[in-house]
Amino acid sequence: MANVTIDENSGAAAGGVRDLLRWEGVILLIGMTLFYWISGASWLIFALLFFLPDVSMLAYLAGPRIGAGVYNAVHSTIAPMLLVLFGLVTAEPLPGSLAIIWLAHIGFDRMLGYGLKYEAGFRFTHLGRIGKNAATTTPSTANPATSEPIKTA
Repeated sequence: MANVTIDENSGAAAGGVRDLLRWEGVILLIGMTLFYWISGASWLIFALLFFLPDVSMLAYLAGPRIGAGVYNAVHSTIAPMLLVLFGLVTAEPLPGSLAIIWLAHIGFDRMLGYGLKYEAGFRFTHLGRIGKNAATTTPSTANPATSEPIKTA
């Protein structure tokens, strides 16, 4: 996994911490895929639903603040873990199967470096910048909302 040089004040993980978070994604993806295999549930359902959380990217059409909020709500592990708990409490297998697919997707995204988003835009994640020019883009000293220089103490 390639390290990308980022501004230490960007709020994004860097170096070994970033690599560790991405390896957690690998383990989450593998673990959830194995759990799904053990469950005996339909692989067709897995394939059809695996990228469903990415529909949340459409919220960016309403602006970066709303887009980041919706994307992060769908791409954090909180909601699928609550779904797991619901499945356990109700003894229903469907919520668990859906949560496993959802968690596998989150792991897949993290493995690829797609982290939770900042309001600055889709390319700004807790795992660093993403996109075509992520490694070559120099950090801006301007506020992304106002384009005014950021004052430092």
